[in-house]
Amino acid sequence: MNRRAIITLLSGAAAWPIAARAQQSNKPRRIGALIGGESSSENMAWNAAFEQRLQHLGWQWGHNIHIDYRWGGNDRSRLQAGADELLAMRPDVLFASGTPALAMLREKTRLLPIVFVLVSDPVKLGFVTSLARPGGNITGFANFEHPIGGKWLDLLKDTAPGRNRIAVVLRPDNPSQIAYWDAIETAAPSFGVQLVRAEVRDARTYLKIA
Repeated sequence: MNRRAIITLLSGAAAWPIAARAQQSNKPRRIGALIGGESSSENMAWNAAFEQRLQHLGWQWGHNIHIDYRWGGNDRSRLQAGADELLAMRPDVLFASGTPALAMLREKTRLLPIVFVLVSDPVKLGFVTSLARPGGNITGFANFEHPIGGKWLDLLKDTAPGRNRIAVVLRPDNPSQIAYWDAIETAAPSFGVQLVRAEVRDARTYLKIA
């Protein structure tokens, strides 16, 4: 499923807990959105699709709904500040884009409903009990599971069969990326390759590796 389709589905899920209470009050409902990335043109296009779908469902920004965005850039301090700001606004529902954003919102509240996208293997990471019955206050859409890391290694070997030393670039503070590393590390002996774990915490570190 592509990202636009995910966001379209998300709008229905996000609107559901709000719609359940809409008949009880004319007060505009509030969505707090914590985005793991930056406010790039691509991300802004996703947000526009999200808002457009909400409008189709009868939720118009400035009339009966308000959305507050905070951009974390996958930086823990920024995500924490953004989550605190959103919670202070007393939203009706929270939206998390990306694993670090979801992890931060879960740290902050176990009561407010949270809808997530772009989170891989949320069951293994402990965010939900199962995809069919997530339980708790969190629900959303998984893109793929961590064992696919072994498939990525397989593709690399097919692309460059003579290469036996492979660097894996990852952020050590992102639990999803650590899970991918575990899957790749498990698969490495079967492909006869040596892995180099290259940890990246900021753009400066990435440039050194590149």
